[in-house]
Amino acid sequence: MLCRIFNILLPSLILLTVANSCGNASGYAKVGGYAQGGTYSISLKLPEDVDASHIQHEADSILLVIDNSLSGYNKGSLLSRLNSGEDLPLDDVFVECFTRSKEVFVESGGAFDPSAAPLFDLWGFGFSEGGEVSKAAVDSIMQFTGMDKLTLERREDGVHLKRSDSRIRLNFNAIAQGLSCDIIARALESHGCTDYLVEVGREIVCRGKRENGEPWHVGIDKPVDSDGSTVTIQDVISLSDRGIVTSGNYHKFYIKDGQKFAHTIDPRKGFPVQHTLLSATVIAEDATLADACATWFMVIGLEEAMSVVSQRNDIEAYLVYGDQEDMKVWESDGLRSIGNQ
Repeated sequence: MLCRIFNILLPSLILLTVANSCGNASGYAKVGGYAQGGTYSISLKLPEDVDASHIQHEADSILLVIDNSLSGYNKGSLLSRLNSGEDLPLDDVFVECFTRSKEVFVESGGAFDPSAAPLFDLWGFGFSEGGEVSKAAVDSIMQFTGMDKLTLERREDGVHLKRSDSRIRLNFNAIAQGLSCDIIARALESHGCTDYLVEVGREIVCRGKRENGEPWHVGIDKPVDSDGSTVTIQDVISLSDRGIVTSGNYHKFYIKDGQKFAHTIDPRKGFPVQHTLLSATVIAEDATLADACATWFMVIGLEEAMSVVSQRNDIEAYLVYGDQEDMKVWESDGLRSIGNQ
């Protein structure tokens, strides 16, 4: 399972009974199940000659393939075996995830870096329970982090991961669920689906319209510190033909000696971030990019995130900042027009 708490919630899907499927006379159906340490759900207009049970079976199969490739909690997964030092041919899911991750690593100047897995482990936000944190421990780990130390190498038996240091390990939790949404979406489109919303672990990608002919409506969590068992909606965004993901530090953190340590680690410095950005919701052409950018923005903070969004025409953002008692919002200029495009 790919365990990571995200904060996108589709209100119309709250009542979905997972592991069941249902349809109606309009041709729309909802299916869902358990995946990646949480749940997934799909709402779609069924094409002719495709039933909901087939969609659910295919989604379950896709998510199992992804789990066996990218999960750091599945000890038999490709990722886990690579992290343990094995040299294996990579599958298509891994190659796509690695390639997209490295692209954002370069674009972000290293602020998004799945090779910082040992740092996430050290701070207790990775695949292990953590270690004794010290500047010396951080400095030691940072000698072998950085996606620039990794390349793909084609051999006779397939594509392999080439490392400049054998201690390098990967953690794709900041991008894998967004990619999961996009892979399922591609499968839906292969069946002729033009109207759908896919949600995996609260990451979302949608196309077309919902049943009433309107754009899809997605609720954004209010970033209130909690254990994640309750949700307060901050705002609702209308959108279509986009991926949307929120990242924040309000469900996954710990308090030690009176100081809050958030799960967002700056891989360029090796320490948890300390800034006023409480959550970053990113809307992009697909959920993979939205997922990676949301983490990128939580690393760099409000001012830098605003600057990045303002310079790009392929992403929009909804940034909540301030503190728990006084939250403020910054929206990019094109955010509210997405659902009308």
